[in-house]
Amino acid sequence: MQESFKIKSNSGGYDISLGSNLLEVFLKNHPDTFILIDRNLKGCVSNQFKKVIVIDAFESSKSIENLPNILLEMRKLGANRKTHLLAIGGGIIQDIATFAASVYMRGIKWTYFPTTLLGMVDSCIGGKSSINLAGYKNLIGNFYPPTDIVIDLNFIKTLPKEEIAGGLLEAVKICFARHGDTFEKFISLNPRVSLGLNDTQKVVSMSLKTKKWFIEIDEYDQNERLLLNYGHTFGHAIEAGTNYAISHGVAVGMGMIIANHFALLTNKISNKGLKRINQLNDYIIDLVGRNLENIMKKAPSLRINDILEKFDSDKKHYKDAYRIIVPDHIGDLLIQEIPINQESKALIYSAYIDGLASIGYLSVKQGLS
Repeated sequence: MQESFKIKSNSGGYDISLGSNLLEVFLKNHPDTFILIDRNLKGCVSNQFKKVIVIDAFESSKSIENLPNILLEMRKLGANRKTHLLAIGGGIIQDIATFAASVYMRGIKWTYFPTTLLGMVDSCIGGKSSINLAGYKNLIGNFYPPTDIVIDLNFIKTLPKEEIAGGLLEAVKICFARHGDTFEKFISLNPRVSLGLNDTQKVVSMSLKTKKWFIEIDEYDQNERLLLNYGHTFGHAIEAGTNYAISHGVAVGMGMIIANHFALLTNKISNKGLKRINQLNDYIIDLVGRNLENIMKKAPSLRINDILEKFDSDKKHYKDAYRIIVPDHIGDLLIQEIPINQESKALIYSAYIDGLASIGYLSVKQGLS
């Protein structure tokens, strides 16, 4: 069953459509469209489309050093101010398309087809680009939402377990961040990696409508929307510290557990807060398995010093304070600032060790890298 709703934005707003077989319909109705697509999805577009840029969806592709190549290819294929760009792919394709569409000839219109569950439940709305610079993840970016977002749920059938788990972890993060009973409603759906299309639509719809509240009240990440960084500061360090051997969504799930352990070390948590935190931790652990066994054949080894180095370089920190999102005494989220000193470093180290141990993660090396 097809579903649609609108996101309000200072740029004029944009439409969201959810359903099945929507890409086929779109391409049939737009035979002259200009396409930016993940190489793995090239088969979704017939050879009749000539204005196609194929991108390897690697972290290195969404670097500022690589973007000039994409912009020059757009120019070579004849993109102009009236060009309407169609982006097909996951988060890396979205980041590239957002940034490229915003700067090419001072901005062209674009449409986004997210093809990963993480893209569908989270990153497709909000209009943010996150671009890597000289090895630093997401150091630069901007806001430039598409004119419309079309979610074809058939893409779920093509995804491996780790990507489905990553999308579910971002979805539960959004629902946990929203005050009220949204988190409990999400948990009641009991979403697992064996999602059917009907269950997928429920999860995607709930997650996007929850994130819609954050975007519309705080479009430019100044207040409430910052809470959606929950799990990211701790998780980005795991992602980068393993050279992306652990995918973004799964790393964020691990980061949420570590953030929860940090809160338990530093904040007074009530019984209500502890129940909420434990419910989230249990869902994450049940989803990914002990030592990530439900979603990966072999969990990669972690070097704690590599992770702590990446944690220190996170762009959300201040010069003299770490800035993290953690649960408060009743389990709601808050932005916590702690001074950068040896005591704080020791607490962060303990939170990582305790959090990773709680999910049975056995491949943690504590020696120097």
